[in-house]
Amino acid sequence: MNTASGMWVLGLNTTGTQNTASGYYALYDNTTGSCNAAFGNNALANNTTGACNVALGRSALYDNTTGLRNVAVGMNAGDNNTTGCDNTIVGHYALRYNTTGHSNTALGVQSLYINTTGTKNTATGLNAMYSNTTASYNTASGYRALYSNTTGVANTASGAYALKSNTTGNNNAAFGYEAAFSNTTASLNTALGDHALRYTTTGGSNTASGQYAMRYNTTGASNTASGVRALYSNTTGSYNSAVGVYALQSNTTGYANTASGMYSLQSNTTGLENTASGMNALQYNTTGA
Repeated sequence: MNTASGMWVLGLNTTGTQNTASGYYALYDNTTGSCNAAFGNNALANNTTGACNVALGRSALYDNTTGLRNVAVGMNAGDNNTTGCDNTIVGHYALRYNTTGHSNTALGVQSLYINTTGTKNTATGLNAMYSNTTASYNTASGYRALYSNTTGVANTASGAYALKSNTTGNNNAAFGYEAAFSNTTASLNTALGDHALRYTTTGGSNTASGQYAMRYNTTGASNTASGVRALYSNTTGSYNSAVGVYALQSNTTGYANTASGMYSLQSNTTGLENTASGMNALQYNTTGA
């Protein structure tokens, strides 16, 4: 049994059953689709054989034709989805341009807004993963987290602006306000803490844990920094390891240094292949190697 309330609601339905629709043109093109619920003007308007969909809001899931088991709540939520299945969409214009992408979760206004065929993405927050198109297996939580991502896969970003500039970088993880903010194409970076790896662009395989850890790194690669402001000034230096508050803080281009302990190798800038272990160890070394 179907329930229809409003002008042209379920207008073309032939054998579809157990549908509920309310609102101008809601489920209008449905023919054999069953177990759908549409509430709002033009909600699920073009659905034909798609089943078990829920659309709540004006033009929600508007272009869905054969897609199954989608839930869309909000004005124009998922309105370009055609055959995509198992998407969960909450927020005005969330997943708006999705066509065939499936198993996505978008919670927040304009989250996953431009996604077309990307699958198994989760975006929570206003504009989270806004620019994603075909990338899959990403998780973004926070205002504009992974905002610019287009085709980068398997990234995790939690915090406002985390991994905001990432476009094609893969397998990155950023947790904290503006963590890995400038990362664009670099892969295999891990940033844990506010502003960690903030200015890294293409340097990959870095691990920064602690507020401001490796904040100014740009293209330096394969560095490890653990502690507040560890490797803070590093820009292009690579293969450094800094463990401790302010460890290797001033290092810019020096590489293959190892500092373990608070303030160890703190003043080092371009020095190479130094090893310092203990609080204040080699604290004032600058260019010595």
